[in-house]
Amino acid sequence: MSTRTLVSPAALARPRGKAVYWTVFAGVVVLFALAFLFPVYWMVTGAAKSPDEVARTPPTLVPSHWRLSGYTDAWELMQLPTHLWNTVVQAAGAWLFQLVFCTAAAYALSKLKPAFGKVILGGILATLMVPAQALVVPKYLTVADLPLIHTNLLNDPLAIWLPAVANAFNLYLLKRFFDQIPRDVLEAAEIDGAGRLRTLWSVVLPMSRPVLGVVSIFALVAVWQDFLWPLMVFSDPDKQPISVALVQLSQNIQLTVLIAAMVIASIPMVALFLVFQRHIIAGISAGSTKG
Repeated sequence: MSTRTLVSPAALARPRGKAVYWTVFAGVVVLFALAFLFPVYWMVTGAAKSPDEVARTPPTLVPSHWRLSGYTDAWELMQLPTHLWNTVVQAAGAWLFQLVFCTAAAYALSKLKPAFGKVILGGILATLMVPAQALVVPKYLTVADLPLIHTNLLNDPLAIWLPAVANAFNLYLLKRFFDQIPRDVLEAAEIDGAGRLRTLWSVVLPMSRPVLGVVSIFALVAVWQDFLWPLMVFSDPDKQPISVALVQLSQNIQLTVLIAAMVIASIPMVALFLVFQRHIIAGISAGSTKG
């Protein structure tokens, strides 16, 4: 059965058809690249302009005089090293907790088949229907007075780490991937004498590197860009992450310095994507095929 397209294969085989096709294709790629990259360029060059030039109308596309003092001032005046380190600690802990507990829960629901497993999974997925804003107050009351042990977790990284574990989307993503692992592979490990934990560590996790990379990116980005929850649980300015600090310290800061601080704050996530983009693409494609 042939597939109908806007341009027939015969037209594409002609020199004129090829020229038109590649011209349109290149134009679309360039337009999309400009749409995504121009805001980044505007932010980076905006920090290199003077305050008067940033507010000039019409705006200048290229700074008349390149000034790097905005970046140095942002690094010193806004105490970016402290807040970046706070963000790294909070994001790394949330990533580790989420990876360990979500992976264990997904493996149990997928391969161990516990009693009432479908009911438990349904309850977990039902939390995706609840708006995140509706959970803010219950979460705050919980971390302010942790049940049973009555411990206050405010101004503590655990206030970020523990709620991050309850991520139904990542858990379901992991479970769907584990469902695609052939049962024969696990039975072969059992015949070799591997227990449940050994099978998870030596067989399932090495096969799950692509989806673990995707879940890791989701976990890190979610904590890195979160604003409302860190604002509520961190009243101590010295423990606030970069997302909160940029807002709290922006009142008496020049616009160019604030833009430079935003550029610096976005560098870690951009670098993380560039380093692990191959794993991200592999994880997305792996989740769409049967194992």
